[in-house]
Amino acid sequence: MIRFLRVIGQLALHRFAQIGRASIMWFSALNSLPRRADFPLFVTQMYAIGVKSLVLIVLSAFSIGAVLALQFYTQLARFGAETAVGVGVAMVLLRELGPVVTALLFAGRAGSAITAEIGLMNATDQLSSMEMMGVDPLKRIVAPRLWAGFLCLPMLAIVFSAVGIWSSALVGVDWLGIESVGFWAGMLDTVEIWEDIGKGSVKAVVFAILVTWIAVFQGYDSEPTSEGISSATTRTVIYSSVAVLTLDFFLTLVMYGDF
Repeated sequence: MIRFLRVIGQLALHRFAQIGRASIMWFSALNSLPRRADFPLFVTQMYAIGVKSLVLIVLSAFSIGAVLALQFYTQLARFGAETAVGVGVAMVLLRELGPVVTALLFAGRAGSAITAEIGLMNATDQLSSMEMMGVDPLKRIVAPRLWAGFLCLPMLAIVFSAVGIWSSALVGVDWLGIESVGFWAGMLDTVEIWEDIGKGSVKAVVFAILVTWIAVFQGYDSEPTSEGISSATTRTVIYSSVAVLTLDFFLTLVMYGDF
């Protein structure tokens, strides 16, 4: 029993130490706002994290929007409410699927790449070499990736929702024959700027901070071996996915729950 409690205590102390190191790294990197001299690094990370993820986001959004239109049409056609397909798809995408699926895809594509890249720098002693030359790796390596992730994920979530709505219109209006005026008019009358678009954007910003923080820390704190980098990359995807799905429940409860 004592041995079991000792193991539990050691694991708890290890986790608290990780949280402490992650918090110190996060606040130190946030204090390093991108300066004019660091702007090329910031732009490079915006391209690597955001632009290179765009194809995956667009293709996924197109497929999900089309499937949602088919599913909503199948159910609503029973009650003669086909024109409500646009409203249903817009609500689901703007409130939930847009920010959540974008965050999950971002974690799998960009988050894992960030972790592997920083982990490789750690394994090849590039971070230590920077410190010996008087260059702070938090400002040079971590900060540009953090700020790029903070900005890219919300913009990708907007693109995801827009493409999803467009693909649902292609399926619903052009293929299934839903009246175009009713499809778009119902959406415009129902969707609200703050309740739907605004709160969905808030979710995307929160997920951006969370996913990017996890990805950067896992790479920075990884063991300097090939196995350590592989494990850190896996942890990034798992931790980010679980954190996004869990936090989404509480954000939805706070934003849309009736108390």
